Amino acid sequence: MTSFLTPATPLQPRKRAIIVGACGGLGTALSRKLAREGWTLALLSRRDDCLADLCAELNADGVTRSISYVHDVTDYAEVPSLLKRVIADLGGVDLFLFNAGINLPPGLEKMSAENDIKMVEVNLLGAIAWLAPVGDLMKEARHGMIVGISSVAGDRGRIANPGYNTSKAGLTTYLEALRNRLTRHGVHVLTVKPGFIKTDMLRASAGPKPFTVSPERAADDIYKTILKRKQVIYTHPIWGWIMLAIQHVPSVVFRRLNF
Repeated sequence: MTSFLTPATPLQPRKRAIIVGACGGLGTALSRKLAREGWTLALLSRRDDCLADLCAELNADGVTRSISYVHDVTDYAEVPSLLKRVIADLGGVDLFLFNAGINLPPGLEKMSAENDIKMVEVNLLGAIAWLAPVGDLMKEARHGMIVGISSVAGDRGRIANPGYNTSKAGLTTYLEALRNRLTRHGVHVLTVKPGFIKTDMLRASAGPKPFTVSPERAADDIYKTILKRKQVIYTHPIWGWIMLAIQHVPSVVFRRLNF
């Protein structure tokens, strides 16, 4: 579903952003935040009804600042043609943000290879399908920023959800490699590592959830970091200190922990 954007003017220029995974929780909060800050948005999600509602909200004042596209990130073959279409509709891109992700925790009794594979397909392979061609386009243009929503879960392998840990660890490493590859070409890459955010995904997880923040708080933190062009952000910031400690726990000790 697309519509014609309200043209920018010399007195009212707008930067252009693509958000993959724009619906629900953090994706919706980021879409609202960027719209408030004057960005023109291309919003992608597999949820057609949510996209329609979100675009209607963001365009409610009569200015068409957001357009939408229904897309499942596991449809890897669709990405090259869809990316060209989106950039043509936007008139270019300054920011690409990958937020799509699923969490299917298996519990502690039995593993689920099926669910682990699904998480890797969405969280990692779906990201790569977009990040690689976007990185090449921005490299050629020598302009742009890529933001990937990873997770503190990728900083260490834990017993509760090996598939999710693996998908986010892979994404974190891929984003670091992109940053090292693209920085010399004028393209910035930011890795976001949220802790607990009040979303439907969080409600699916068991166990205690300390330092939980709202999607709006996380979106504000991420946007401030985009403006500062930092390389990595933990949100809530305390997770940076927590994960620093966890990363240095010896394996012989860490394997005995029940989280």
